[in-house]
Amino acid sequence: MIPARLSATSPQARAALTGTGAVVLTGLPVEPGSLAVAAAVLFGSGVRELYPHRTRRSVDGGPLPLHADSFDVVVDVGGRQVRRRHPDEDFVLLQLVEQAPSGGESFVVDAHAFTDSLPADLRAFLTDVDVDLYGRWAGVRGLPATPRVARHVEHTRTGRRITRRTDGAAPLHRDPRSDHVTAMLRRLDEEVARVQPALPRFRLDEGDVLVLDNYRCWHGRDAHTGTRSVHIQTIRTDDAG
Repeated sequence: MIPARLSATSPQARAALTGTGAVVLTGLPVEPGSLAVAAAVLFGSGVRELYPHRTRRSVDGGPLPLHADSFDVVVDVGGRQVRRRHPDEDFVLLQLVEQAPSGGESFVVDAHAFTDSLPADLRAFLTDVDVDLYGRWAGVRGLPATPRVARHVEHTRTGRRITRRTDGAAPLHRDPRSDHVTAMLRRLDEEVARVQPALPRFRLDEGDVLVLDNYRCWHGRDAHTGTRSVHIQTIRTDDAG
């Protein structure tokens, strides 16, 4: 899809986001605070948790494949446990700070529609088989020691569908089906790699904020030359479940 471009103050922005799962907001200052402003404009008091923003800067960056933002990070701040990321953060906001001289075009896919189009056995794997969402990242500083067990396609208690995409997924420890799970994860990667080149591309302007339903849409970008910088913020809303 190519998200609609609307002013951050447009009354149609929330409807566009609800309708397609993605929208580009324009007219905001190029600063991290604009992400919180955009979240407030779109969701108002429905913002439940606002996680710390992060700035990503890449030089001559390679392609960023399709993914959903997902991580599980809890840190100790002065003896208090503070959550910095959540596995089920339901919206992600990304502001382009510095455009690369060439490349860096973005792409988005409706992950619900994509996974529904997959062969029946792969769809069954995504909906029926538990995996460790971050098992391949074991040992990364800050990640919890307890495995995060989930399925790629699940529903919240309020009925909202989540279609996950993380390159950290791995079989559960000592799962007797480990070989099968590994093979199916490889097939999913192959299907994603097959569809990614055909997706329409769009170019963000500096200051644009791409807002994505993180339960529904996967996103990525092409390789670029030169420097490209973005501010990123993930949130949970009252609709997260």
